[in-house]
Amino acid sequence: MVTRRNFLKKAGIATAGLAISSIGSVSALSEESLKRVNGANGKINLACVGIGYRGSDIIKEFEKTGLANVVALCDVDMGAKHTQEIMGKFPKAKRFKDFREMFDKMGNEIEAVSVGTPDHSHFPICMMAMAYGKHVYVEKPMGRTFYEAELMMQAAKKYPNVVTQVGNQGHSEANYFQFKAWKEAGIIKDVTEVVAHMNSPRRWHGWDTNIYKLPEGQPIPQGMDWNTWLMAIPYHDYSDKYHYGNWRCWYDFGMGALGDWGAHILDTVHEFLDLGLPYEINPVMLEGHNDYFFPMSSTIQFRFPRRGDMPPLDITWYDGVNNQPKLPNGYGTSELDPNIPTVAGGKMEAKKLNPGKIIYSKDLIFKGGSHGSTLSIIPEEKAKEMASRLPEVPESTSNHFANFLLACQGKEKTRSPFEVFGPLSQVFSLGVMAQRLNVPIKFDRNTKVVTNNAFANDMLAGVPPRKGWEDFYKV
Repeated sequence: MVTRRNFLKKAGIATAGLAISSIGSVSALSEESLKRVNGANGKINLACVGIGYRGSDIIKEFEKTGLANVVALCDVDMGAKHTQEIMGKFPKAKRFKDFREMFDKMGNEIEAVSVGTPDHSHFPICMMAMAYGKHVYVEKPMGRTFYEAELMMQAAKKYPNVVTQVGNQGHSEANYFQFKAWKEAGIIKDVTEVVAHMNSPRRWHGWDTNIYKLPEGQPIPQGMDWNTWLMAIPYHDYSDKYHYGNWRCWYDFGMGALGDWGAHILDTVHEFLDLGLPYEINPVMLEGHNDYFFPMSSTIQFRFPRRGDMPPLDITWYDGVNNQPKLPNGYGTSELDPNIPTVAGGKMEAKKLNPGKIIYSKDLIFKGGSHGSTLSIIPEEKAKEMASRLPEVPESTSNHFANFLLACQGKEKTRSPFEVFGPLSQVFSLGVMAQRLNVPIKFDRNTKVVTNNAFANDMLAGVPPRKGWEDFYKV
């Protein structure tokens, strides 16, 4: 475990910014291995890395499209209870525990890869897939660190024939098209403040925050490849407090509620208001702050400068069950998007204040939910007054999964490729750094350097990769 007290000693990273290597790639590939192969019956040959829990849900959604031919299944816990359903569903698919072996043995049979694994493992899998010329669908938050997202964007540019899509599914649903249409019509303009809130109990543990060491090691479950589960992260002893979803709570492995839910709440705000990267990040309130796992509640402010003719804008993020923002007059009821994906089969329970956002502009206030939930103008009287001036909103031609596969076939463009989602992933990583250090961060958007804190600047890159994983960090 690397805490803020010993990070600098171990990091060995220059503080003058990110040093991005351009020598070599993940694998020396022959021209033949980069050629596209034709999937059965015109479908895309899909390899699935991560086949339990959320990974399982992703695979099922791809199957529903009728556009995917699942040819490979890969999971470090292959055969465990939570992976058996997908194994039984696709008995002809070849099986692997290590994605590196999968690419080595059947790279020429794969066209695209789905990645439904813990946050810390997204980067190595995606980098190898792109180097092999495979299209990539990866769950948010894309990369765990600022540097990982930077390298993933650079790799996507290096391999222009590779299609990428990040799994913020609402980016192919009604909110995406409505926000775009309202922005283009001048309904959404002069936005100066956005409040984003995630106050559902989902994602919160019940652990004592007065913890000063990592969990005690436990026996590794039979059949599990724990070493591959860790990937580039420094070695940690196995603990059930990491595995089966708990990894999201720990700084070493996950991105917390911000990386998980920010992608579903702030995606359209970030893209269509051209926010890019913030110049300042302030941890306003952290309840249960410690060096190891995420606070029980967080309030974080992100400050963005003027962009063209758009005014400066602040985003304030609230998470934690009881850490709720003040609501404007006429807010009304808070609706829950029925399309929010399940986790391990469990659906979200509706609360008084469900995950969502409030957008304050010069003349109007908008409220919205998460994922594909559309915006509404508040108060209701103002909404009625504006009704005749609202533009027609086009319907989506495809959901997020079909959009990816159609893009692999050259028929559509993905709506959340790495070049679009990457900067938002970096916004989240900066927020996590502010959570972890509990200090304000001043950031130069042009040079991508933290200007007020050398330690925080080192954290942009994170700790050096574990031995044997260094080449994944070369583009």
